[in-house]
Amino acid sequence: METVPSLRAIDVYLLSRVGKAGRRRLAERLAGIGFTLRHMAILSYLADRGPSAQREIGRALAIDPSDLVGALDELQGRDQVRRERDPDDRRRHRVSLTPAGRTALRRCRRHAAAVDDEVLAPLSAGDRRKLGELLGRLFDDLD
Repeated sequence: METVPSLRAIDVYLLSRVGKAGRRRLAERLAGIGFTLRHMAILSYLADRGPSAQREIGRALAIDPSDLVGALDELQGRDQVRRERDPDDRRRHRVSLTPAGRTALRRCRRHAAAVDDEVLAPLSAGDRRKLGELLGRLFDDLD
């Protein structure tokens, strides 16, 4: 990728460009198997956190409520998530991951790992570990 030297000297600019390229590649790979980044994020959230209120999922993933409903409708239509009324508060929906959702998430993760390998190919295994640690620290400090 070519850019002007003065922009290449700005680390945040480089992070942005690498991030956009990685995101585009992952989105393309996921689209090839009928998923979006949003689908993968929802499935990942449920795998990590377990059954959750729909509102919690949207807030944690910064997904607008109407967009979340659309994505959940798609996942539910594929039997990858189940939505049920929360027994503690009938106004809320609880969302849970189904076995088909776990299988779908494994497929998504394989594609994500392949994109990681493509984008991070110029780095050694040690550099990749260090980059992961540094990005994790930056991410944890964003909010």
